[in-house]
Amino acid sequence: MINDSEIILRKTVITDLELFFTFQLDSEANYLAAFTSKDPTDKAAYLEKYTKLLNDPTINMRTIIVNDTIAGSIAAFEIEGDAEVTYWIDKNFWGKGIATKALRELLKTESRRPVFGRVAFDNFGSQKVLEKCSFVKVGTDKGFANARQAEIEEFIYKLI
Repeated sequence: MINDSEIILRKTVITDLELFFTFQLDSEANYLAAFTSKDPTDKAAYLEKYTKLLNDPTINMRTIIVNDTIAGSIAAFEIEGDAEVTYWIDKNFWGKGIATKALRELLKTESRRPVFGRVAFDNFGSQKVLEKCSFVKVGTDKGFANARQAEIEEFIYKLI
């Protein structure tokens, strides 16, 4: 486990995107995230999309740093009037409590409520992260998961 003092969230900068791109190339991580880009290997499309998002004032995008190493990303954003959170942790840092601690830190500065989290029905790690941060499962939805090339169920969590 990682102590709170060892996790830093800082504003994401454009140079972070190169590393984030490599994180999402991992096939297992991509599968668990499920709702990913059509072609995760298209670096130009990835960089174009996330460069635009960096400049969007409605998106609170942060880089997760653990012991001076970038361990992932986390963000709060708005979609169809609802605040949502998303995070991606480098596979090398899975199972160490980093996503939970990063989400707790983000929620201290993110004032929008309610805030939602969505997770693939079989992504048990992310479900635990949301639950440890007091999100409650409030529903389900179905959507096409590019990473699986199939429609799957996703769970919707809410924090009031």
